Amino acid sequence: MLKQMLACCKVYISESRNKTALEAIERAANLFPDAPIINKFVDETYNRVGYTLVAQMGPDPISCSLKNAVFEMVKAAFQVIDLETHCGTHPRLGAVDHICFHPLDGISLDKVAGTAKSLAADVGPKLQVATFLYGAAHSEGRSLDLIRRELGYFKPNSTGNQWAGGPHSESLQLNPDMGPPRAVQGKGVVVVGATRWVDNYNVPIFSSDMAAVRKVAKRVSGRGGGLPSVQSMALAHGEGVIEVACNLLDKSRFDGDQVQLEVERLAKEEGLDVGKGYYTDLSRVKIIESYLKMVNRSGE
Repeated sequence: MLKQMLACCKVYISESRNKTALEAIERAANLFPDAPIINKFVDETYNRVGYTLVAQMGPDPISCSLKNAVFEMVKAAFQVIDLETHCGTHPRLGAVDHICFHPLDGISLDKVAGTAKSLAADVGPKLQVATFLYGAAHSEGRSLDLIRRELGYFKPNSTGNQWAGGPHSESLQLNPDMGPPRAVQGKGVVVVGATRWVDNYNVPIFSSDMAAVRKVAKRVSGRGGGLPSVQSMALAHGEGVIEVACNLLDKSRFDGDQVQLEVERLAKEEGLDVGKGYYTDLSRVKIIESYLKMVNRSGE
């Protein structure tokens, strides 16, 4: 029996309300049944959808179904989404905002990084979009956070703490690793990376006081002197609700339950009420289990 070598890719698309567009993107992915979509998380308020694809990786991680499926999704997304008409309360840099590859089982981060770099080398020149690498896919291990800060990702550009339309300027503060050296109005830019597994956990706070919730978000994060390996930001999520959206870089150190308790403690100091948080994807273990069940059913 061949050794199991599983990798996954998370693809974040700046669209959730246009069902026809999402169907076109999913049809493109379905051209590669060896790299199925295992999870789909839709958030209409953020106007954003996240897809998780999984595949068995062969000896050559460059010519693999996972990379090919993601490339076709990106190509389809640029055909059906115009960033100029997009609006939502989640920050984004492009119509295809973020792509990240993760090793799941039996494969090294370096090999998965090779797949990410190969995808970027196709997306940038072939689809003519500025493409940035981060994590293990970047020669110096540049962080996703650094790219986003340099490109103004965290600054709303519209009323109501929203992000609307495409980039206001074609010029970029960073030079892309692949593709043209400028932002494209209808596409924006694409960020592609490779890292160890990351969990996403969002905690709703029932308030319209963005300044107070931003204070909580900063204090819960490692950057703000809070929980190491936790990144967080405050995002409006409907009327009277602001979420503390967290990246859990190492769930073995701090998981969703611990983040929940810390947000509740900090919010209480600000006189804010907190709701129950939630993960935006399955756990790494559940992703593997779901993939294997799907493969077994298709082989019956």
